[in-house]
Amino acid sequence: MVQPTTLGEFIVENQRDFPFATGELSQLLTSIRLAAKVVNREINKAGLADILGAMGSENVQGEAQQKLDIMANDTFMRALRSMGQVCGVASEEEEHFVAFDDDIHSDARYVVLMDPLDGSSNIDVNVSVGTIFSIYRRTTPAESAVELKDFLQPGDAQIAAGYVVYGSSTMLVYTTGNGVNGFTLDPSIGVFCLSHPDMQIPQDGKIYSVNEGNYVHFPEGVKRYIKYCQEFDKATNRPYTSRYIGSLVSDFHRNLIKGGVYLYPTGTMAPKGKLRLLYECNPLAFIVEQAGGMATDGTRRIMEIAPDELHQRVPCFIGSPRMVETAHAFLRKYEN
Repeated sequence: MVQPTTLGEFIVENQRDFPFATGELSQLLTSIRLAAKVVNREINKAGLADILGAMGSENVQGEAQQKLDIMANDTFMRALRSMGQVCGVASEEEEHFVAFDDDIHSDARYVVLMDPLDGSSNIDVNVSVGTIFSIYRRTTPAESAVELKDFLQPGDAQIAAGYVVYGSSTMLVYTTGNGVNGFTLDPSIGVFCLSHPDMQIPQDGKIYSVNEGNYVHFPEGVKRYIKYCQEFDKATNRPYTSRYIGSLVSDFHRNLIKGGVYLYPTGTMAPKGKLRLLYECNPLAFIVEQAGGMATDGTRRIMEIAPDELHQRVPCFIGSPRMVETAHAFLRKYEN
């Protein structure tokens, strides 16, 4: 019987992809792996423990914080702080970045941006949720205090990005710019094992994912594209199937495997879009491009956008390239 490759083994075997890192990036990914297992354990027992429901407070986004949001944020913060590779973390749950200035971080070269628990409002009804993370090398000298500009880097500067989906099985998917690989957690031994090597998104698909409850607020081009997806046309294998979970990681993960497009456009309810550039759109854009897909804001490639604030929002069209390109055609044709 062939033994599966574990995530730890895979990380070590592929250190050669980062000759400048001398194992630092590998240790950083290891700390993320550990935090993901802790969060997975807490999510799996959520219905038995007093960790369901809202905290009664809001995060910087104006969104109701769930108890598990706080737990996940604290868990990843502790895991990243415990190793000396990270000098600071920016989180969806924190208004400002958190600087690590202990002695062990004096020579730290990396910053991490994360959404520690995407889709957490779905936990009470037992729907899949996830974690998204993005890793950059800092731009300021290692001996100095980390600054905001270390986090405000375009997506093209990412050295690694990934997500964890806590579902019927728990998977960690990541890229370091050399393809995309997925690892499934074996709960019997508590180890992530390589289950989806060299993931590639289909060039086309039959799934479109969008919150159609916001339809009346969408730009005309998006409305026309949705109608196009719904129309019968044998030549183009339509109508497409509408699938929208409401957990970004889950919707993205399904489309990555099966082929599809995820849309979160601008609208009167979200004039700049809803998704955050730095810790949602950029990491998923890095992953989808490495898997052969596309990610844009409707006109620009997501990873070329120069950020100007930590919690910047942008519209997002991400998934199978032919579907994204068709959506673009409708946007161009019906732009105001």
